[in-house]
Amino acid sequence: MNPIEVKNLTVGYGNKVLLQNLNFSVADGEVFIILGGSGCGKSSLLKNLFGLYQPLAGDVWIEGMNITRSIGQQRQDIMTHFGVMYQQGALFGSMTLLENVRLFMEEYTELDDDEMDLLARCKLDLVGLLPFANYMPNEISGGMQKRAAIARAMALDPKILFLDEPSAGLDPITSADLDQTILDLAKNLGITFVIVSHELASIYAIADRVIMLDKDTKRIIAQGDPRVLRDTSTDPKVHQFFNRVMSKEAA
Repeated sequence: MNPIEVKNLTVGYGNKVLLQNLNFSVADGEVFIILGGSGCGKSSLLKNLFGLYQPLAGDVWIEGMNITRSIGQQRQDIMTHFGVMYQQGALFGSMTLLENVRLFMEEYTELDDDEMDLLARCKLDLVGLLPFANYMPNEISGGMQKRAAIARAMALDPKILFLDEPSAGLDPITSADLDQTILDLAKNLGITFVIVSHELASIYAIADRVIMLDKDTKRIIAQGDPRVLRDTSTDPKVHQFFNRVMSKEAA
């Protein structure tokens, strides 16, 4: 059983359809990237996958449980199987990094303070931030904030992490460091990653598989190894994206 199964999913708002009839799965331990041009619905799809938005149609299965149709305690139980890192990290500025990571433990577990502190420090250590446990978010760099947000997303030991544009706004060196953190977590802990990204360097560095969304057709127009798609795809949109070629219309 794959940890994520998407079946006949239609994404949108009210009468506006962004994506329609999507079908795909994410394998255990895979680094899976959602990509595509601006406005194609990447982040909206991601938010449908982890239940922040409700799809117009279709279903999303997380670890064999249908999050789309779940309510109440059942929905809460499903949400403990994954963690989320939003685009800007979304750390609470009035809390230290340690307190940010502890937050979900306080809400969802019955651990005592010492146990939560120990586990939170372990999560920060996994992303190389243990020495900064008592720092406030505004006292660390943007790249460190992203890593702290990943540590917080791992607070409940989920097997799935959803990351929205983790490299956005980072310089190439910091972005490469974050990529290595993701690879290490996938390899050493077996975490399944679902990531929205348009950063080609990161995509080539970490992706096992990608899907490319298209704004015009509202569908998946390519999927597979990004390096193979770059070198072999005959679809003009796919070729332009992976090779950063200007379209004839723009030229």
